[in-house]
Amino acid sequence: MNYLIVYTHPNPKSFNHAIRETVVETLKKKNQTVRVRDLYALRFDPVLSASDFETFLAGKTPADIAIEQEHVRWADVLVFIYPVWWGRLPAAACGYFDRVLIKGFAYDYTATGPVGLLPGKKVFCFSTMGAPLAVAESSGGIKSMEQIIDNETFKFCGMEMIGHKYFGSVPTVTDAERKKMLAEVAQIAASWPA
Repeated sequence: MNYLIVYTHPNPKSFNHAIRETVVETLKKKNQTVRVRDLYALRFDPVLSASDFETFLAGKTPADIAIEQEHVRWADVLVFIYPVWWGRLPAAACGYFDRVLIKGFAYDYTATGPVGLLPGKKVFCFSTMGAPLAVAESSGGIKSMEQIIDNETFKFCGMEMIGHKYFGSVPTVTDAERKKMLAEVAQIAASWPA
């Protein structure tokens, strides 16, 4: 299986980075093919610009978007790793959706309504947050994120959500608790299709 990891965190010492490394290591132990797209390291431009629209209208795709779309085409499973900031994805990840998952590539409209163009692809998300998980759940934050990200983005594009794991209180938990979380990450990644 081909696994594409889309990673969004600016700090290479972050817990998100540890999640990324755990996923890569686990998948490689299963002899899976893995590509990592680190949006900050790539300096991926998240802004859908006027020049992007001009290029689309000319029937072309901007070069940086075409590269990312080729990675998506290649993947059987997409793994998104990102922190939750202000109840949502970081701007770099939102911009990735805006610029890469575009009409004609990820979805289209027909006489009967929208149709996803990426069927057969599976998606898993790991999201970290500073708030306790119970707070995010009781406030409706988790439900809102799942509606917008899992349903209105991935499922809309025809992809199958195979899971979304949230880790709360990440900045304040003990190292032992973080190790327990990473063990859970490894267990989840080991359960994915081979």
